[in-house]
Amino acid sequence: MRILIHLSDLHFGRINPPILNPLIAFVRETKPDLVAISGDFTQRARTVEYLAAREFLDQIPFPKIVVPGNHDVPLRNLFLRFVHSLDSYRRYICDDLQPFFSDEEIAVAGVNTARARTWKDGRINQQQLSKLRATFRALKGNQTRIVVTHHPFDLPTGAHGAIVGRSRLAMKTLAECQVDMLLAGHFHIADICHTARRYNMPGFSALIVSSGTSTSTRARGQPNSLNVIHIQEATITIDRRVWGADASAFALASSERFQRSKNGWIREEA
Repeated sequence: MRILIHLSDLHFGRINPPILNPLIAFVRETKPDLVAISGDFTQRARTVEYLAAREFLDQIPFPKIVVPGNHDVPLRNLFLRFVHSLDSYRRYICDDLQPFFSDEEIAVAGVNTARARTWKDGRINQQQLSKLRATFRALKGNQTRIVVTHHPFDLPTGAHGAIVGRSRLAMKTLAECQVDMLLAGHFHIADICHTARRYNMPGFSALIVSSGTSTSTRARGQPNSLNVIHIQEATITIDRRVWGADASAFALASSERFQRSKNGWIREEA
């Protein structure tokens, strides 16, 4: 079995400080095999915010897959935005914009969807898809396959906005690669759905798992949250943990279990 913790939309520069230490303690106590963080490490891509995010990451002693979000691209300084859009991210967070982690049971690929020209929206391109295809084709085992982006491939329930650009083109590659699960953030809304809800691809239905913001005050009506994902062969269990200020802890809010079938992942009824 593998345990993966999914955090998102940290937004250093606009965080709720009492959350940080309990969050770090929770991650350490859980002892995940991997921590995935789906973008927006900063609020305005300022150096001081990146330094705070780097300090946070250094306190999590586990393997990580991280991708940038649209807030990690400078907003108002147009020279930095269009010429050095992710230089600070690559300096302080991760130099690899398409990171990859694998072991005997899981294979996790990160893909950068943040773009200087699309402002808050995101896109994925052919070059990224070609690399993703080659990465998954090189696998020798039957690992559960996961892709991490900031912008989601479908809207979480209750969200209004745009999904990642070129999503239908990307979904063909994801189906070809037999990807099992897509992790994202961006809307600060926790949700789980299937790719089959939006994309009609017979025999393929991956899980789309969105996280709320884990630490920011920009909660948009939802509590701060994170996902704890348990993966064991043909079973995935996703626990949503939400911040409770009274208890100063991330308490279990929901737990959903999914089984792999010939047509994709099916939710088990309680």
